[in-house]
Amino acid sequence: MILWGYSEEQTGNNEMSATKVPDYWTTIIKSKTCQNPPSSLLSSSHLPLSPTSTAEKASLLTMTDSKTIPSKAPAGRTKGIPAGLSVEFRIEADTFPTDDGNPSPTHGDELSMCSTSVSSSVLAHEYKHGRRYHSYQGGSYLFPNDKEEQERLNINHHIYYRALNNRLFLAPITLAGKRVLDVGTGTGIWAMELAHLHPEAEEIVGNDLSPIQPRWCPANVSFIIDDIEKDWVEPRPYDFIHCRYLCGSIGDWPRLVRQCFENLQPGGWIEFQEGDYTIYSEDGTLAPDNYIAVLMTHLADACRRVGKPIDMAPSIKALVQAQGFQNVRESIYNLPLGKWPKNPRMKEIGAFSALQVVEGVDALTAAPFSEVLGWSKEEIRVLKDGVRRDSKRRDVHAMWNFHVITAQKPK
Repeated sequence: MILWGYSEEQTGNNEMSATKVPDYWTTIIKSKTCQNPPSSLLSSSHLPLSPTSTAEKASLLTMTDSKTIPSKAPAGRTKGIPAGLSVEFRIEADTFPTDDGNPSPTHGDELSMCSTSVSSSVLAHEYKHGRRYHSYQGGSYLFPNDKEEQERLNINHHIYYRALNNRLFLAPITLAGKRVLDVGTGTGIWAMELAHLHPEAEEIVGNDLSPIQPRWCPANVSFIIDDIEKDWVEPRPYDFIHCRYLCGSIGDWPRLVRQCFENLQPGGWIEFQEGDYTIYSEDGTLAPDNYIAVLMTHLADACRRVGKPIDMAPSIKALVQAQGFQNVRESIYNLPLGKWPKNPRMKEIGAFSALQVVEGVDALTAAPFSEVLGWSKEEIRVLKDGVRRDSKRRDVHAMWNFHVITAQKPK
């Protein structure tokens, strides 16, 4: 283990605009002691777009119509939400008026220097397929950790945040004096924002394989370089453990759930936030040969072959229950992929979902498709071109499901 260093409020307003970046992001950017802050933090908006590529990315979201609309839904697809689970509201396709802009950020301040004790072997990255990968426990994660991938991860953070109506978590826990663990913290953005919103939390720890988190962080935040699939060695249990976007990273999910259980205080809470990336449509506009559907189908195959499935979201609730957690609750949100919804918040989520696919198609195909599936460079190029093309279609009402599971360890 290497040190690197809501009460929940329901707004009730489905049209809330994205909130803004805390002041410490701005301070990080201006500070000469900050080493390689994620490029997404250089934006003046909470939306993770870098200023050098904003125009290019905005143009990406200008959807184009296609004359071809499949006559029926893909065979074998499960439509919508399973029986017995409520849906927030049905997404209505828009007539595409001009979009409103987003507000500018609000701010906060406190900073501290995260503790640092990192060996050169951890900081030494591996380079292949024109991308940078982590070196610590090399090969255990199929995807890059470079600037482009960090931007994609921050886009994903924004999607989840907006899906939850501008909330970071749903677990019914107050954080005053509590210890929080963010499992697989990635860029550290969730832990940093949680600290800004909840300075009363005693400690917020984020762990990850890659040392890509900011060096400057709030006083109650620290980052650890660690492999969460190994045995955890924690000084004392946590009150809240947050696990997000881990599909494709974990080989033994029951063990992960067990370690979370063992490292929680009695009465502590756990929360999983995971996407089910089986793309579908409710109106039959998504054909089986849509390139985004093809991408996700083959990516799921590649991850299964290496023993780290990306389709675990529908199974997490049962694993949590089997471990002995109580008060288990699952919320499923059906989210759009593309800028086709009429509802402003859904339109925003759909636009960023499409952007994440386009921005991430290189990362999602580089190692999985070439090393695992054995695709040629030309086959991968054709797929990526098709994904970028199909991401701009607004006649295809593609969707995916977002699962949030909360549960409590018995007191």
